[in-house]
Amino acid sequence: MEFLQTNLIYVVPILGLIGILVMISKSIWVSKQPSGDEKMTELAGYIADGAMAFLKAEWRVLSIFVLFAGILLAYSGSIHEVNGKEIHSSWIISIAFVIGAVFSATAGYIGMRVATKANVRTTHAARTSLKQALKVSFTGGTVMGLGVAGLAVLGLGGLFIIFLSIFADLGEHTVKTAIEVLTGFSLGAESIALFARVGGGIYTKAADVGADLVGKVEAGIPEDDVRNPATIADNVGDNVGDVAGMGADLFGSYVATILATMVLGQEIDAKTDNFGGMSPILLPMVICGLGIIFSIIGTWFVTIKDETSNVQNALNLGNWSSIVITGIASYFIVMWMLPETLNLRGYEFSSINVFYAIIVGLVVGTIMSIVTEYYTAMGKAPVDSIVQQSSTGHATNIIAGLSVGMKSTVIPILVLAAGIMTSYYFAGLYGVAIAAAGMMATTAMQLAIDAFGPIADNAGGIAEMSQLPPEVRERTDNLDAVGNTTAATGKGFAIASAALTSLALFAAFVGIAGINAIDIYKAPVLAGLFVGGMIPFIFSALCIQAVGRAAMDMVQEVRRQFREIPGIMEYKAKPEYEKCVAISTKASIREMMLPGAIALITPVVVGFIFGPEVLGGLLAGVTVSGVLMGIFQSNAGGAWDNAKKSFEKGVLINGEMYYKKSEPHKASVTGDTVGDPFKDTSGPSMNILIKLMSIVSLVIAPYIAINATMPTAQVKAKTEHCQTAMKTGEVKACCAKPGMADRFKHK
Repeated sequence: MEFLQTNLIYVVPILGLIGILVMISKSIWVSKQPSGDEKMTELAGYIADGAMAFLKAEWRVLSIFVLFAGILLAYSGSIHEVNGKEIHSSWIISIAFVIGAVFSATAGYIGMRVATKANVRTTHAARTSLKQALKVSFTGGTVMGLGVAGLAVLGLGGLFIIFLSIFADLGEHTVKTAIEVLTGFSLGAESIALFARVGGGIYTKAADVGADLVGKVEAGIPEDDVRNPATIADNVGDNVGDVAGMGADLFGSYVATILATMVLGQEIDAKTDNFGGMSPILLPMVICGLGIIFSIIGTWFVTIKDETSNVQNALNLGNWSSIVITGIASYFIVMWMLPETLNLRGYEFSSINVFYAIIVGLVVGTIMSIVTEYYTAMGKAPVDSIVQQSSTGHATNIIAGLSVGMKSTVIPILVLAAGIMTSYYFAGLYGVAIAAAGMMATTAMQLAIDAFGPIADNAGGIAEMSQLPPEVRERTDNLDAVGNTTAATGKGFAIASAALTSLALFAAFVGIAGINAIDIYKAPVLAGLFVGGMIPFIFSALCIQAVGRAAMDMVQEVRRQFREIPGIMEYKAKPEYEKCVAISTKASIREMMLPGAIALITPVVVGFIFGPEVLGGLLAGVTVSGVLMGIFQSNAGGAWDNAKKSFEKGVLINGEMYYKKSEPHKASVTGDTVGDPFKDTSGPSMNILIKLMSIVSLVIAPYIAINATMPTAQVKAKTEHCQTAMKTGEVKACCAKPGMADRFKHK
C-alpha cells in the first residue's frame, strides 16, 4: 500500500495504456470478421476512401491553424518569477497545445478507421443473426470509446508527470505551474474537437439532406439506394461526423473535465494526506482511469439472446453496470486518498462529501440519459406525437418536432440545476467539478454506445446498396433505430458534462483572474451577459446555413446526374459518387472556419479590451444559452428522425395504417431533413463551444488578471512612473483606469 501511495501518479498513465491495449485487441477482432461478398467490399471501400480523403483535407487546414496558434502561444510571454528568477512557460504551453491537438485528431481517426471496417462486417453479420450484428457493431464502438478514454488518461497523466519534472525547481509553485501548462493540452484538444465536429457535421448533413430531397422525395427511391449519387457521401458523413467528430468531441470533454477538477484541487490544502498534498489533484485522474476498466467490464453485459431481444435494454444494462461499479469503487478510492477534512476558498467539507458529489454526477448523467431516451425513442409519446401530426402535413410535423425539442429542455435543466446545487452543498466548487468527473468516468462506455449507431447506420446503407434480402435490412434498421436514440443520449450526456465542467472552469478562471464575483449591476458585465447569450444562436445559424448551402449544391449535382447519365435508374450506369463526395468535402472545410473563429477569438477580444469581469459575464451567457440550445436541437432532431423511421415499420393514425411513400411519411421526411443539421451539426457543437470558450478564457486569465504580474524591468519602470506621478500630484496619470495600480502588483 505504501508503494502504491508513493507511485500513484504513475498508475494513471498505465490505466490509460491498458485501455489502449484492449482497444487494439478488439480492433484486431473486428478486422478478422468476414466482410461479405465483392460488391459489399467495393461499396465499403468507397466509403472508407471518402472518409480518409475528408480527414486528409481537414488535417491540412487544421495543421496550419495548430502551427500558427502554437507559435502565438509560444510568444505569449507567460512569466513566473520565483526567488528573483524569471521562468518562461509559454513555449511549454504551446508544445502541450500541439500534443493535445494531435491526440484529439488521433482519437477521431481511430474511431473512423474501425467504423469503416465494422460497417460492412456488421452487414455481413446481419445475414446470419441480430445477435452477431450487434456484437460486431458494438465492438467497433468499443474500440472508439477505449481509444478516446485511453489516449486522454495517458496524455494527461503522462504530461503531468513530465511537467512536474520540468518545473521541479519552482518549489511550492511546481504543481500550480504544471497544471497551468496542462491547459494548453486541453485547449489543443477542444480546438480540434470544434473544427472536427462542425466540419464533420456540415459534411454529413449536406450529403444526407441532398440524398433525401432528391432520392426519397423527388425520385421516390429507397434510402441508401445504390442509384443515388449522394448515397456514398451520406455514408461517408456518418463516419466523419458521427464517429470522428464525436471522438474528438468527447476526447476534449474528457480532458477539460479532469483538468477543471485538477485546477480547483490544487487550491485545496491537503497536507495531511499520504500523497504529498496532491490527493485532490490526482483523484479525478484516478477515477477516470479506473472508469476505463469499469467500462470494459460493462461491455461484457451488452449481448442479446435472439431476434426478439431488446437491443436498447442490452445497451442500458452495460451502461448502468459500469455506472454502478464506478459509484461503488469511488467510495473506497475517496476514503483512501483524501484526508478527513478539506477546504477550498473558505468552504470546508469532508472526504465523504466528495464521494456524495461523485454520486450526484453519476445520477445526473443517468437521469439525462433516461430523459433523452424518452424524448427521442420510437414508441414513446413525444415521437408518437410527431407521427400523429404528420398526417395533416409537413407544417404540423415541423411544429410537433419543435415543440418536442423545446419541452425536452425542462427536466434536463432542472436536473442540472439540482445537481449543481447538491454537489456544491456537499463539497463546494470542488464538488461540482468532481461530479462532472464522476459523470465522465464511464466515457469509454458512453462513447461505445454512441459510436455503434453510425456503424449500424452504415451497415444498413451497405445492405440496401448491395440489394441484400429484406431480413438483413430489418436487422440493421433495428440497430439503427436504437442508434438514433443512443446518439441523442450521448449528446445529452456531453451537454450535461459541459454545463458542470464549464462551472468548474469558470471557478478556476475567477480565481486566476483575481475577481471576486460577476456583478450584473454593472452595465458592461450585463452587456457581456447578453452578448454571450447571443453567441450560440449565431454559431448555430452559421452551421445550419452552411448545411443548407452545401445541400443545395448536392441537390443540383444529384439532379444533374439523374438527368445527364442515362441508365442510372435502370441499374445500367454507375453514378459519379466521387463528385458528391468532393462537394461535401470542400463545403465542410470552407464553412467550418467562421464558427470556429468565433469561439476562439471572442473571449480574447472581450478579455483584453473589457477585462476579466465582463469576460465572466460573456461566459455565463454562453453557458446558459448554449446548454439550452444544445438540448433543444439534439432532442428535436433525434425525435424527427425516429418519427420518420416509425413509418418504415408502419404506424396507426386515426384507425388507418401508413407506411413508406405515404403522404404522412413524406411529411416525416421533411421533418427529418430539418432535424438533420439540428442533431448532427449545430446541436452537438454547443458543448464544445461552451468548454472551448471557457478554456480560452482560462489560458488568457493570467494576462488579464486584476493582479497580473509583470516582468521585473516593467514593474520597476511602472513603479518609478507612479512615484513621479505621486510627487507631482498627477495620480490620475498613473492610475488612468480603475484598478490599474492593483493590476501591476509585483509578486
